[in-house]
Amino acid sequence: MTDASDDNRTAPLVAVLDYGSGNVHSAVKALSAAGADVRLTSDRGLIQDADGLLVPGVGAFSAVMSALRESRGDEIIERRLAGGRPVLGICVGMQVMFDLGVERGHDAAGLGQWPGAVTELDAPVLPHMGWNTVRAGEGSTLFAGLEDERFYFVHSYAAQEWSLEVMKPFAAPVVTWCDYGVPFLAAVENGPLSATQFHPEKSGAAGIRLLSNWIGALPRH
Repeated sequence: MTDASDDNRTAPLVAVLDYGSGNVHSAVKALSAAGADVRLTSDRGLIQDADGLLVPGVGAFSAVMSALRESRGDEIIERRLAGGRPVLGICVGMQVMFDLGVERGHDAAGLGQWPGAVTELDAPVLPHMGWNTVRAGEGSTLFAGLEDERFYFVHSYAAQEWSLEVMKPFAAPVVTWCDYGVPFLAAVENGPLSATQFHPEKSGAAGIRLLSNWIGALPRH
């Protein structure tokens, strides 16, 4: 791997936030396959300087939030977004971007980047596990060329409403939906912050292509 300060590197530098979440190594491999120079790190300077930051997340909403706060990952994410620097959340890494997570009657505060709550899906069988299609939002960067593909989901909770209103001159968010018992948010693209409820790193060639789409849109720092 090249040094982060090497101006001659050709691959965008993507940091994967290392805060104790599982499933990080498959995300690192998928990002590398998609064309990124990847670092699994908790180094604040490297993360701030990276072209993109990926926030993984598995398990309970409250546990992920506790680990983020303990590692000051919440501050790292906030600082990048405040500077307009791209962040991609995956699975619970998407869920914690919302105001609130409600699991088994327990409310846990999220990062509050988007309004709304993450709640249990009303479906006959949980978790929602396996491949499913999505309804990509118009003008999506993530799903360019992938409108008919299937992606891999493993979750029982999701954001099921979208209420953020963005005023001009800011671009309207691109919202992608999926159905499992009820409609839920499969992905959101909102300025520098993007997220997917499914796992691109487990979604085969389609997932690699989606990550490549995100990497290809990263402004070089």
